[in-house]
Amino acid sequence: MSPERAQGAGRAGGAPAGAGAATAPAGTPPLYAALLDDAALFPPGEAPMDEAVAGHLRYRVGPQAPLTGPFVVAAGRLAELGRVLRGHPGSPLAVCVTVPEGPGGLGPALEEAAALPLVEPVAVEVAAGAAGGGADGGEAAAEVARAAAALDRHLPRNAAGFVELPRGADPGRCLDALAGTAHRAKLRTGGTRADAFPGEDELAGALCAAAERGRALKCTAGLHHAVRYTDPRTGFEHHGFLNVLLAVHTALRGGDRADAAEVLALRDGARAAAAAAGLGAEEAAAVRALFSSFGTCSVLEPLGDLVALGLLSPAVLE
Repeated sequence: MSPERAQGAGRAGGAPAGAGAATAPAGTPPLYAALLDDAALFPPGEAPMDEAVAGHLRYRVGPQAPLTGPFVVAAGRLAELGRVLRGHPGSPLAVCVTVPEGPGGLGPALEEAAALPLVEPVAVEVAAGAAGGGADGGEAAAEVARAAAALDRHLPRNAAGFVELPRGADPGRCLDALAGTAHRAKLRTGGTRADAFPGEDELAGALCAAAERGRALKCTAGLHHAVRYTDPRTGFEHHGFLNVLLAVHTALRGGDRADAAEVLALRDGARAAAAAAGLGAEEAAAVRALFSSFGTCSVLEPLGDLVALGLLSPAVLE
């Protein structure tokens, strides 16, 4: 087994369960354990910091706890988070620090996080270059390698590192730039504009490339519901997070890009739910070893979809 394959099969860099690893307490379906990174601060939810923190703290002690990963905070809002947490004394909050400006901002952000006694970075995300998409394969891969090197220098012990891959570049070449590291990939799956949403073929290509290399990944933005749909308000085509889980399973079984794209295009909730329910424990573990988590501005909305599809107990919404 190659280092990359071994990395994809376990918890990259020794990351704790709070960093998105699929470690399920008894009674939690392993396919959904710690699947939801709480990105309540980000669009379209954009909750105020005090409300977002209070909500996350409720999830951490409620029935949502085994399904919820870390609290996601942008580097520029760390000081604000520290101030709000002073009103919630207790153990440090497990956070995922995201650094969208690129590798240059990583060191200062993590120095600031280290100075906050109630903040514990369990995951760190950095964009591969400030501009991101549109770079050709060589330039994009070089940016990914630079971001990975910055994580090597600054990543806290036992935290998981993620490099956001540039859009518009060969995902295989970008993933190859992570070879020899334990860092995971981050795929952007939506945003506030239609062109922020990759099509089925583009996302399928990235998922298949990751499966071929055993490179673990997470997704961020746009995965508001379990099954693919068209937003009636914006007209945007949204991927479903259940579709992504099933497309990863397809890729791990040797399916090609077209096979994975077909799964991503599925809009039949009953079919998607039946396929997910039919995965065995080993299959679910393999899927989650590759697809560690996704960022969502709502924790309860995705759980509500899984309840409606009969995949989780209604108790998770209490």
